Amino acid sequence: MGYKVAVIGATGNVGREVLSIMAERNFPADQVVALASHRSIGREISYGEDAVLQVQDLATYDFAGTDIALSSPGAKVSAEFSPKAAKAGCVVIDNTSQFRMDPDIPLVVPEVNPEAIAGYTKRNIIANPNCSTIQMVVALKPLHDIVPIKRIVVSTYQSVSGGGKSAMDELFNQTRGIFVNEPAEQHRENFTKQIAFNVIPHIDIFMDDGSTKEEWKMVAETRKILDPDIAVTATCVRAPVFVGHAEAINIEFDGPLSEDKARALLKSAPGIVVIDHRANEGYVTPQECAGEDAVFVSRIRKDPTVENGLNIWVVSDNLRKGAALNTVQIAEELIRLHLRKAA
Repeated sequence: MGYKVAVIGATGNVGREVLSIMAERNFPADQVVALASHRSIGREISYGEDAVLQVQDLATYDFAGTDIALSSPGAKVSAEFSPKAAKAGCVVIDNTSQFRMDPDIPLVVPEVNPEAIAGYTKRNIIANPNCSTIQMVVALKPLHDIVPIKRIVVSTYQSVSGGGKSAMDELFNQTRGIFVNEPAEQHRENFTKQIAFNVIPHIDIFMDDGSTKEEWKMVAETRKILDPDIAVTATCVRAPVFVGHAEAINIEFDGPLSEDKARALLKSAPGIVVIDHRANEGYVTPQECAGEDAVFVSRIRKDPTVENGLNIWVVSDNLRKGAALNTVQIAEELIRLHLRKAA
């Protein structure tokens, strides 16, 4: 016996990816419902190679009888509809920022803290972390389990798909426009500065201490998921890449951990692929990780400036592991551990 699953925000980048991944992984759903705003009612959206779903109106949908909702509609919409779905008895796995730091709502990366899923019973909601946080904690977990991490310094190079389809269109239109002498300002709506052939050290709003909210998310979410005692500082940068986030991570440990030991730990960890050859092409870039499920780790090397320090380079598809795949994996673990139905 399968499950009735609603995908909220089904017409967006992440929603479409959720549907694709559910089909790829043969998710145990007897019925899948695609939900979006009234503007998309009746629109057809693919589910796997053969099935087509008609989008229904989120505002009028009755969640009674729906087992699981995979939600990616934006924080304001989630703030209204995720609690409604949860109250109707549906377990919501929410991919927005709305509930991540709520102490009564688990924030989960299945390779890192699957045991936290059990806390869903408090509110019937599970939060999916920020894309940049997910790939970092997947890479850090196998190291932290052996030698505790004291401090993390991370610089991110984040693709424009993190800002949605309109942000991807902006990069495309600016890039094309530059070659025909169109001013970049003509195609600037999503970013504070030109994104084509540029990098922008500004993602989300600025906070009082000078950090951006994206940087704050990485700090707060890493502590909630991995360890509240880790010191984290982040600089988050938007890069002119369509899909795939990259991170340069400097790690300071409580004790010694050699490059070779770290490499072996990472190679044996779930969800990680190590490609680390000190030669041309011996590392992974965002362009190469697009469409892949894994978190890729390269450039593993000692930091000689601090005691017990290592540097690593981490790359992952932000629409898959950074969002949709992690959401589906949480749902799979939820079913395996907590929601099993009788055959």
